Amino acid sequence: MSFESVRAFFSAHAPEIEIIETAESSSTVALAAEAHGVEPGQIAKTICLRVGDETMLVVASGTARLDNRKFKDAFGGKGRMLGPEEVLEVTSHPVGGVCPFGLPVPLPVYCDVSLKRFDEVVPAAGSTHSAVRIATERLAELTRAKWVDVCQ
Repeated sequence: MSFESVRAFFSAHAPEIEIIETAESSSTVALAAEAHGVEPGQIAKTICLRVGDETMLVVASGTARLDNRKFKDAFGGKGRMLGPEEVLEVTSHPVGGVCPFGLPVPLPVYCDVSLKRFDEVVPAAGSTHSAVRIATERLAELTRAKWVDVCQ
């Protein structure tokens, strides 16, 4: 279901972007970088968080870490990472395949400025064996993301 919802998303909104499926898992930043022949920073990891009652996705460079102070300043509260079951329920994507595409319901998406140093990034595509290569600005455009500075 998850991978298919991502496929449907790209078919409808960006048919020129190809989903890449790999035989090996790309469920971690290190595995994804190896599978796609890019540096770990170029992997666009998607983090599912909740602040109060609001659930959101933050897409950041694979080597960036959330900065609690910056996050609290940007969103007015401490972010709580959702557990694997909650992530699957909210996004329809399993941990290791979470991405801001093909969501069952719209969620706010934020792209961290850590991605801006790359012209192209590689986010997951709804499964632990799929991804897309996408221009960084196109990622933000397709997901209607707002740019934030919430990582170290």
